[in-house]
Amino acid sequence: MDLNLEYAAHQSALMSAKAATNDNGRRAHLLQATGIAERIGEFQLRLGAAAACAWCAANLALPTDA
Repeated sequence: MDLNLEYAAHQSALMSAKAATNDNGRRAHLLQATGIAERIGEFQLRLGAAAACAWCAANLALPTDA
C-alpha cells in the first residue's frame, strides 16, 4: 500500500465533503474518507505502527448521520 497516496485520497475526500453542495454528496465523500481511513488503519495495525491507533480513533469519532 502506498500510504502517501492513501493519505492524499483521504484528504481529497474530506475536502470534497466540505465543498459538497448537498447532504447526499457530503455523505458520499465522508463514506469514501471513512473507507480510506479504515484501510489505512488496518494496514498500520498489521505493521504494528503506533499511528494506527489514531486512524482507528478517528473513525469512531465520525457522526453516524454525517
